[in-house]
Amino acid sequence: MNVLIRPWKPEDAPALSAIANNKKLWDMLRDRFPHPYTLTAAEEWIALCNEKKAPEHLCIEAGGTVCGGIGFIPGTDVEKRSAEMGYFVGEPFWGKGIATKAVALLLEQLMEQKQFIRVFSIVFSNNPGSMRVLQKNGFSLEQIRKKAVFKNDVVLDDYVWVRFTG
Repeated sequence: MNVLIRPWKPEDAPALSAIANNKKLWDMLRDRFPHPYTLTAAEEWIALCNEKKAPEHLCIEAGGTVCGGIGFIPGTDVEKRSAEMGYFVGEPFWGKGIATKAVALLLEQLMEQKQFIRVFSIVFSNNPGSMRVLQKNGFSLEQIRKKAVFKNDVVLDDYVWVRFTG
């Protein structure tokens, strides 16, 4: 399946809302990811993403279909050469290698920019699939933070995965 990452388009909002409005997905993401994920939330997110000249948050598309999102948050101050990567794919697309390919594509872009020397991702302990995606892309487990997450009245560990790009 042909996977690409690209800037979000306003017409992606219905598809984004449809795949992101899933409690199983939300259970593995930060609380700032809305639930329920309404059409309005999708439209607002896409508008926010498109305010930047060089978008940091992109659409994952496979076979011409919106499958999820991927992006990074640049570090600041003394961590300005680090970036936190995050991504999701909708449940109908789990287990198809789409997230693995999307992470590889974003890493390629970040390496070309030569801005970051460290890319990391934080994964909750209830998301082993995401950990496999990172392993397949050359990330190493840097740290397990015990009882670091409180999500849905449950305490979880989180796993910090890192890849050095320069």
